[in-house]
Amino acid sequence: MRILIEYILPVLLPTALWILWLAWGRQRARARGRTEPAWQAVPWSWLLAAGLVLAMLIATGGTLMQGYGTGRYHPAMVDQHGHIVPGGFD
Repeated sequence: MRILIEYILPVLLPTALWILWLAWGRQRARARGRTEPAWQAVPWSWLLAAGLVLAMLIATGGTLMQGYGTGRYHPAMVDQHGHIVPGGFD
């Protein structure tokens, strides 16, 4: 789920907004009797670049806002019953 929110959605968001804006522009043009914007004129390179920049900003912001543990780190280990105990900070 984290990968979807941090990486996939930010990359796809500019394209989704572009498609919604274009559909809205086509609807407005039809209502006013003007020529509709063409679907073929999608600036894929700009949309991809905007999505990658947005994903990098979200990933960087998430890293900077993430709380870091203090104290001593205990690595993951297996207890006497064979269960894995995850690592963590004191």
